[in-house]
Amino acid sequence: MNRLKLILAAASMLGASVAHADFAAGLEAYNKQDYAKALREWQPLAVKGMATAQHNVGYMYDRGEGVLEDDAEAAKWYQLSADQGYANAQVNLGYLYRRGDGVTQDLAQAVRLFRLAAAQDLAPAQFNLGVMYAQGEGVAQDTVEQIKWYRRAGEQGHRRAQFTLAKMYDNGEGTPEDDAEAVNWYRLAAEQGHREAQKTLGFMYSQGEGVARDRAEQAKWYRMAAEQGDASAQMLLGIMYRNGQGVLEDYVEGVKWIRMAAKQGHVEAQNVLSLIYDNGKGVGQNYLEALKWSRMAAEQGHSGALFNLGRIYETGKGVPINLVLAHMWFNLTTATGFDASEARARATTQMTDAQILEAQKLAKTCLKQQYRDCAR
Repeated sequence: MNRLKLILAAASMLGASVAHADFAAGLEAYNKQDYAKALREWQPLAVKGMATAQHNVGYMYDRGEGVLEDDAEAAKWYQLSADQGYANAQVNLGYLYRRGDGVTQDLAQAVRLFRLAAAQDLAPAQFNLGVMYAQGEGVAQDTVEQIKWYRRAGEQGHRRAQFTLAKMYDNGEGTPEDDAEAVNWYRLAAEQGHREAQKTLGFMYSQGEGVARDRAEQAKWYRMAAEQGDASAQMLLGIMYRNGQGVLEDYVEGVKWIRMAAKQGHVEAQNVLSLIYDNGKGVGQNYLEALKWSRMAAEQGHSGALFNLGRIYETGKGVPINLVLAHMWFNLTTATGFDASEARARATTQMTDAQILEAQKLAKTCLKQQYRDCAR
């Protein structure tokens, strides 16, 4: 009898070893993006009841990797794995129940699943449980619970939880405002590459909020966010180079960063780039480029750019002098709340009554078209 038990135990261990090898082979294939092979390795293990394999098969159906995307099939495999207590499956199944993908939407069930995974210290589950308390989805809205779960996730390094918690302390949302605590959480998220946290941390250094004001630190964090493509950070870093704050004054470097932001549609960067081309600092003076960037900013309703266009047509920089268009742009500027009435009056003194009426008509049309395709 003892001999039989030993044989059965040895066979069980051998089976487990083979299953482990198959699972590892699937993982290697998946990491190489050979999804078909990964599925071939994992599917039999999932059928035999391996929770991790069930989760991974569900994940592939969830993402449409190696198979057609199928939320219902994903939910089936997630459920089998979740029923065995596998935390990753619980949280991913929770996502499906929250959105109603592949299952009937059930916010209470999503909360239950997030809570099960959170109890196993799975940070994404803790964060999402915090979100449910924040939104009042499946549970009563509860800021104390929200902060508790964000903190637990943040303490495990979940950067979205860290950033969200930082914003709450920064703005005094559901907790007393605490700039030092906000900086602490922003820094944790920023050090993990969260670009919004990097930019915000730079701003905290610029204002001396929660930390001593430090231009060099400000520039450092703006640069990190800018290098990740954050347009606002690119713009702010460019201005720091233009002004020589926290970095060596460098007009060319400043223009580089401002141009990056402008190309992403950052309206303030577009307006500033127009002014740079107008004065030629860091670039060759180019009135046509100034006109181009002013027009792009104006199409987003930027009052400064609207005014600049008026000045361009009034003075004839890169274009023939056209007082009708100058009046139109000054009129539009004033309508935004930026007072250009003096400039408009200056143009009016040199115009006929017919020209004034034409300019007013053009302004109405331009405003109706939301500053796009306006008269040139």
